[in-house]
Amino acid sequence: MTGKERIFAVLSGKKTDKIPWVPFAGVHAGKLIGADAREVSTDLDKLTASLKEVNRIYKPDGQPVMFDLQIEAEILGCDLVWSDSGPPTVSSHPLSETNEIPSLMPSPEDGRLPLELQAMRVMKEAVGEHTALYGLLCGPFTLASHLRGTNIFMDMMLDPDYVHQLLEYTLQVSKRMAELFIDAGMDVIAAVDPLISQISPDHFTEFMHKPFSELFAFIREKGVWSSFFVCGNATMNIEPMCRTRPDNISIDENVDLAGAKAVTDPYNIVISGNIPLTSVMLFGNQQDNMKATVELIDSVSKNLLIISPGCDMPYDIPIENTLAIEQAVHETDTVRKMVENYQSSGIEFTGTLPDYDSLERPLVEVFTLDSATCAACTYMLAAAEDVKEHAEFDIDVVEYKYTTPENIARCREMGVKQLPSIYINGQLAYSSLIPSRQELTEKIKEAAES
Repeated sequence: MTGKERIFAVLSGKKTDKIPWVPFAGVHAGKLIGADAREVSTDLDKLTASLKEVNRIYKPDGQPVMFDLQIEAEILGCDLVWSDSGPPTVSSHPLSETNEIPSLMPSPEDGRLPLELQAMRVMKEAVGEHTALYGLLCGPFTLASHLRGTNIFMDMMLDPDYVHQLLEYTLQVSKRMAELFIDAGMDVIAAVDPLISQISPDHFTEFMHKPFSELFAFIREKGVWSSFFVCGNATMNIEPMCRTRPDNISIDENVDLAGAKAVTDPYNIVISGNIPLTSVMLFGNQQDNMKATVELIDSVSKNLLIISPGCDMPYDIPIENTLAIEQAVHETDTVRKMVENYQSSGIEFTGTLPDYDSLERPLVEVFTLDSATCAACTYMLAAAEDVKEHAEFDIDVVEYKYTTPENIARCREMGVKQLPSIYINGQLAYSSLIPSRQELTEKIKEAAES
């Protein structure tokens, strides 16, 4: 079978000769040709050259063309901050001070859409016969958050009608993007919505069921496959996500793959995931990556399964680590024997934890994957910084990004289970749920007085 045939077969509920493999190499693709993240986000030749290298080196069964959740936001008026080693991030929110509902719809000539659409057409011609191509759009909720900022979490409680109206607008934007991607030849349309993990199942049912159900129905009517891509600890929302009827749900390392698959299997939905991005892919060696992949595969049944990184791959992941994963996916029995006696040495914590009993003022520690690249992490950190700015008392806010060995070890030392999370004076306050300003302020006051 070709890779494309494997992807199509698994999404159809049929058996495959091998488990399909989809590396989410967004800006990481640039590393393969020596181009930085900004270059592959803005230069067509470098973008397509890097994507062809991903296809040649990593032997994907399916691959995304771009992993950039800011393309729609940029078109709709958000300012971006650029990085040489990660995708751009949203730095302004045009609806933060107004409850207007925009009417602008993206056109093929807007912003960086010409770049993305042309790259899709180039890749369709180059590899589309044997590789399933993914078009990734920013999901309606995360796009609404880009436009509104952290206010949207308060809106869900105080002004639900406005949230419904805004989500209806962002749904139409998502449909428009899906239509453009399908016209450009994409085989799978993935709605990537990291902030879904930051809301309760009740809020999902109230606000998200309708727009996502309509989006996946729209994609299905167009005759292509759909994927619901969520980051963070979305465990509570896996079943509500299933009810929106995507063909595939993709999860990151915060969610137990076996547990999620037990939920998705009865709905005949393919689960994708969820090799750890930093502790294994970025900072592990080849044996670590082989071992982690084999153990992941062995933890679940092989039907309705795609193996992939937990999310967009960090730029600096060693090429040999991704090669090791591809080998473990496609030649699992052979690799299992190679690493059956291997034991990882792990990462040692060499720093010190704060003396939480002797703090001069409340300490808010925000543990993130990386607020510069993870939307849920961006808004979790923004919530803490917003309270620091507006509170009537002094607060210290520190972010620990899960992008360095020291911080990975710190998370283990602190007992951090999910990212992003907020700790106040050393105690867990919020895990994969973004609080409103009022909620977080009250929590900090309680901690300061206890």
